[in-house]
Amino acid sequence: MDDLSGEFGLPEGLEDSGDSSDDNLLKGGKKSKFPLVNPTCVETPKETGFHRSTRICLEQIREALLHHRWQEAAEYMACYPQVLEDHNNGTAQRNKELIWRISTEILHHHPNSKMEDYNNIYERMKHSGLRHYLMISLEHSFHLLLNGHIEDAKRQLSVAESWRHGKESAAQYQRIKLIQAYRSLLDYIIWCDKKSTHSNTDYADSGDNQDMHNYFRQASVNLKEILRNPGVWDPFILSYVEMLEFYEDHEEALKVLNDYAYDSNFPPNPNAHVYLYQYLKRHDNSEKKLMKVLKVLHVLVPSHELMLEYSSLLLQSEKASNTQKALGVVLEMLDFACWRSNLDVWKRLKDIIQKLQLQKDWKNIIFGKMSARKDWWPALHFTSFHASKDSEENPELMEVKASLTKILCPGKWVYM
Repeated sequence: MDDLSGEFGLPEGLEDSGDSSDDNLLKGGKKSKFPLVNPTCVETPKETGFHRSTRICLEQIREALLHHRWQEAAEYMACYPQVLEDHNNGTAQRNKELIWRISTEILHHHPNSKMEDYNNIYERMKHSGLRHYLMISLEHSFHLLLNGHIEDAKRQLSVAESWRHGKESAAQYQRIKLIQAYRSLLDYIIWCDKKSTHSNTDYADSGDNQDMHNYFRQASVNLKEILRNPGVWDPFILSYVEMLEFYEDHEEALKVLNDYAYDSNFPPNPNAHVYLYQYLKRHDNSEKKLMKVLKVLHVLVPSHELMLEYSSLLLQSEKASNTQKALGVVLEMLDFACWRSNLDVWKRLKDIIQKLQLQKDWKNIIFGKMSARKDWWPALHFTSFHASKDSEENPELMEVKASLTKILCPGKWVYM
């Protein structure tokens, strides 16, 4: 429960009631600047005995949850579902979701909770109202999956996939697509298990092969459809590509990865370009193709670890302009503190500068790249503090940096 106030449906913007008790005042009569905690439920003038008992019960549950008294919370929770007898349209759905969220939270932490307890809660809440049916089914399948009940998890999603109620709304359509995607992901997991079992046997069984292929076909139907719905689908795309690679359908795998990376309908996703690069590298594609992918990744995430490989490819190129590009790539990596003490990056920078020094205008090239950095790079990399730390932790790094200090920051050499 990331937002406990939200989970309990606390009123927003509750005004100060004017209470001048010691709890609301600091010493000296000054009001505290800290926000006050709103009460869990507000008593109304026309509150009935039923509403009063459920309100107090919810307050006790809240108190027990906040102090991790899970057994006490479970005992109060056994009584609280009576609130479902209140058929007020304004509160019915909120009460159902509240019971679902609190019950599962208690079960996640209660030391004696069992799988049948989870199943009972999920089934009860799925059929207590239609609004949350699909999301509760998805959460139920996640819990089964985490506990190793893969077939049961798939069964839950298969039932939810065929569930319909009334006129299909846009939200319901999106949730069903999500259900279908996760059901296909479970087919992929089962396919992986069968592939692992098959590879560990000394003989091939045509029946096992067919069974395994059936799971691939079931999974691929919806995984292929994912690209029609713009979004970030990393685990689903990777699963589909792995299966396509196994069956040597490289043309389809490459199409999927290219669409995922370059389709403008999808949000910018650095991982999509990483997956495409890794695939191309696995299948020994040309350096030109690899650099094309990394060039886009560099624009999205200049501090990405693959930029070290990008700079290496640029450095190996015969074009003189690519050496300058490599210099820019590595300098941009070192603009980020996460690479400040990385020996490989500094050694790459030294290699680039040594190659640049074969050109007549190498000083102008370095000056152009460093002109915007001259005021803050020395403080980031070349202070006496950095020298002391590097000499103690990584003497080789200190040696490399010391050889570059005067070249990169002439006149500001304090790295000693």
